[in-house]
Amino acid sequence: MTGSPARDHAADAPAATDPRVARSVPEGLDEFQLVEYRPEYRVDLERIRFSPYFSRLSAVTQVISQSGAGLAVHNRLTHSVKVTAVARAIAVSLAGDWGERGALVRDLGGCDAVVVQAAASAHDLGHPPFGHLGEQTLDRLARERFGLEEGFEGNAQTFRILTRLDEYDRAGTGLNLTAAVRAAVLKYPWLRVEGDGWSPGPYTPRGLAPRRPGEGARKFSAYTLDLDDMEASRAAFPAIEPLQQTVECSVMDIADDIAYSLHDLDDFYRADLLNQAAVSAEFRTWIRDRAALARIPREDLVRARRTPGHGLELLRRRMVSHDPWIAGDDAFGESVARVADEVVDGLLSVPYDGSLAADRTLAVFMAGWIARLQHSIQVTRDPDVRSGHVSLDAAAFHDVAVLKFLQERFVLHRPDLAVYQRGQASVIERLVTSFAAWLDDDDEVRRAPRRLLDLVELAAEDYLKVRDTRPELLPTTDAATLRRYATGRGIIDYVASLTDAQAMSVANLVSGASERLWDGGQGL
Repeated sequence: MTGSPARDHAADAPAATDPRVARSVPEGLDEFQLVEYRPEYRVDLERIRFSPYFSRLSAVTQVISQSGAGLAVHNRLTHSVKVTAVARAIAVSLAGDWGERGALVRDLGGCDAVVVQAAASAHDLGHPPFGHLGEQTLDRLARERFGLEEGFEGNAQTFRILTRLDEYDRAGTGLNLTAAVRAAVLKYPWLRVEGDGWSPGPYTPRGLAPRRPGEGARKFSAYTLDLDDMEASRAAFPAIEPLQQTVECSVMDIADDIAYSLHDLDDFYRADLLNQAAVSAEFRTWIRDRAALARIPREDLVRARRTPGHGLELLRRRMVSHDPWIAGDDAFGESVARVADEVVDGLLSVPYDGSLAADRTLAVFMAGWIARLQHSIQVTRDPDVRSGHVSLDAAAFHDVAVLKFLQERFVLHRPDLAVYQRGQASVIERLVTSFAAWLDDDDEVRRAPRRLLDLVELAAEDYLKVRDTRPELLPTTDAATLRRYATGRGIIDYVASLTDAQAMSVANLVSGASERLWDGGQGL
């Protein structure tokens, strides 16, 4: 990969004894390998940050696009940078704790700040164009058009990029990262099929239950094609249970929650998308009528979910039902009151006007909340199945949930945003349909984008490897069917690697809607 940092010490050395620093393919080891400082992890961090997949995140939507709401909003790159900052602060605190908490962290495999930085930098690499909307569309098309039962999932795509699609200096080994960093991106360490038989509730790990029966896990971190690498990464952490995150992964996951809950609030406030009166009515109604709302049957709440107070009451019930290990009525009420006072009647009560004073007020507000949340960390040896070894305390846990609700209820469910997103979904569909037809054209297939053809061949190699080594994991071993699966997976991998602008431009090109020959086709 052009521009990537090279290793300072290439001399051969004895194999490392620490499984955390083991790579998929052994390399020459640094002479300082055996001291506490781990240059291996710094190499991993730099490989990720020099990756074109990382640079691409600057042009991928977080929630609302910059073209639709101005340059102030976050994209996936700025989000990842801020997740990295929050994650590093938490990791440094844990690694420097020489009390009981720190001893427990070390027993569980440790918490290296550079590993956490690398995982945080990489955690969104698998996000396709147009954010979660693109993810849902690609998942549907993968399953319905190509018969790929695992569909598409952003977390699994991230792992596939790191271990297979992106390349540093060796074909077929991805970025060849250490086991610690690979394990730290596995937020949902299972396959999609492992979700069958689970149902939503207090005894099911987050993300494992299917959205609909028979669809497999809602969230998962590896496709079957990449299972061997997931298992090898996890093997370096024998103290971690099969369905649990490593400590470093939990820190990254918490930092992602903190950044998402606050930085999207920053965006929506700047873009004037949060109607203070409507938000205040929701919060103040629930606070005033919480006893009466608690007596309303759930179906009535759902039917009138837009009525002030109903949305928060549904959130309270879901949290208490699904997460009794930490969620409770008193803590929920305190969090609603805190967000109402500091966010709704505090920050949102003064419209953002773009002034320097407004920027200072917003910066101080965000810094205060981030500092409080990232210091609300607890470590547990035997966590609940819905938690990690590292988690937020009860107050912070509720705060993050209420902040996410505010954004979901008053921005993500807006009809005008839904219209815009339906148009984006049609762009993804045009791309997938056009590339599938192109690869089916024997006369024209050789003129398809080189990277697309390469990704199809990589997927074909992967399917054949699984067929030869673990055929029980595949729905069929028929060669023609596996080739069709590989074509589908290669197309999905390719479309997922585009930026928002590239997706729009290429969709216009392949559908004949653009007359500009060189409109966005460079490097495809």
